[in-house]
Amino acid sequence: MIRYGHLMRGKLRKEVFTMETSIPAFRERCEKWAGKYGKLPAGVMIRPQLIEGMDCEWHIPEGSPDDKLIMYVHGGGYVSGSCNDHRGFVAKFADYTGFSTLIYEYRLAPEHPFPAALNDSLAIYRHLLHLGYKPENIVMAGESAGGGLCLAILLALKQEKLPQPAATVAISPWTDLTCSGESYKTKNHLSPAPLNSWNVFARHYAGEISLENPLISPLFGDLEGLSPIYINSGSNDELYDDGEAFARKATKSGVDTTFQRGDGMLHCYPLLAPLFPEATEAMNEIASFIGKSLSMNRS
Repeated sequence: MIRYGHLMRGKLRKEVFTMETSIPAFRERCEKWAGKYGKLPAGVMIRPQLIEGMDCEWHIPEGSPDDKLIMYVHGGGYVSGSCNDHRGFVAKFADYTGFSTLIYEYRLAPEHPFPAALNDSLAIYRHLLHLGYKPENIVMAGESAGGGLCLAILLALKQEKLPQPAATVAISPWTDLTCSGESYKTKNHLSPAPLNSWNVFARHYAGEISLENPLISPLFGDLEGLSPIYINSGSNDELYDDGEAFARKATKSGVDTTFQRGDGMLHCYPLLAPLFPEATEAMNEIASFIGKSLSMNRS
């Protein structure tokens, strides 16, 4: 149903994005789709907060420790995404991991191109450090563009000589905005994403700046010295090569890297847990990695 969503909407062919495609309409569609995701976990309290001028939400599971947290970076191709349209995903993410999870609304392109999203993310990370959270008690996590942004944040922290978080989880990360990986061609017919959408999102986000800038496309960065990274990518996703290539390069650079391939799986499938077994298994593996990274395993 997800893969062939265009048929469910009465369209025989997938939509094709151009630079003239309405981004506000795309955002509205994402918000409407989010409302169909399902009920929120009963044991997770949601607390809105304004941080550094950004709308944020804390998702706090019962019994979660006060001194450890997950900084969640939402996806949406850098042009969409909000606390509202990610609430179901993030609440379940917090529930599976058992840690308080903070999601924040960074500025979006095309109104606010690079480096707005990166600067907002660094402001949130600095704020957490200012509050007294220790870097070793923070895990960053994100999906799609948010997963790529997590990795760009690591590179920016390295440049600014700020401490790295304990670890980072990147689900189907977008690491190469030049869209040069083979999977953009070979997996396009299996992806629910509109045709050419990644190229459109990339141009909206980068503006006039080179798509090979490492803080835009972290695959082109110097990865040496980054803290541990866990990457999950579905093999039937257009972004599969982005995750696999980054993991391979990170490993060669000496980074403690775990890469999990989801055979036959689509974009960001772990976030669909518990809808099907593969998603639940992947989410449990992610929760285990985060628990180990924060020295608090959950059974």
